[in-house]
Amino acid sequence: MLTVRHGCATDVGRLRPENQDSMHAGHGLFLVADGMGGQPAGDQASKLVIAELTALAQPISRPALEAGIRRANDRLLAEGRQDPDRYGMGTTLSGLAVLDTDQWAVLNVGDSRVYRYADGRLAQLTVDHSAVQALVDAGLLDARAALRHPRRNVVTRSLGTQPPPVPDIALRDPVLGERFLICSDGLTNELSDAEIGSLLAGAEDPQQAADQLVEQAVLAGGRDNVTVIVVQLEGIE
Repeated sequence: MLTVRHGCATDVGRLRPENQDSMHAGHGLFLVADGMGGQPAGDQASKLVIAELTALAQPISRPALEAGIRRANDRLLAEGRQDPDRYGMGTTLSGLAVLDTDQWAVLNVGDSRVYRYADGRLAQLTVDHSAVQALVDAGLLDARAALRHPRRNVVTRSLGTQPPPVPDIALRDPVLGERFLICSDGLTNELSDAEIGSLLAGAEDPQQAADQLVEQAVLAGGRDNVTVIVVQLEGIE
């Protein structure tokens, strides 16, 4: 059994008229969904996906988690068929789940992210499903140039598509004291990994870390909605 503390925070930012991010934190499930900007009902898409996954029975198995993500995708498609105003609705999804094996499941569809901070080091655990990341992977673009690329917000995998997207799911054994960060790209588009790591290192508790990360992202520009969950592992039984 894993004992955790968590903190979460969100902000609409300085430019967006509404917050299309949704999140859930608690009961062994920590999720951030970022409704697709420029598409209809992005805020509703992110809410629907979170609602579908939080309905999963506890404890969660990996097959149940995978099935829940498929159902969430099917629900978005069904909503779009029933309501023309919702046709094409989509969202990213990233998160962390405590499985029935007492392992972490790190999951991702899109360009929201999961990081791990431990032993003074920040590591990105997810890989962005984006046009820019594909260029980086092909050796056509370096990481610094990717931050300024005009297609940096083009997502290549999201929920609400047919055929259903294949989520990235990786299992990890827990390590006492580690911290995880789950966030929408409103954070990572404003703060560097070095800045994120420094804030995670300096905060006394997960809620303080979450508040400071969101505050600094808004101060740095706040060009998008910003949502953050910080999870800290405090006990393993």
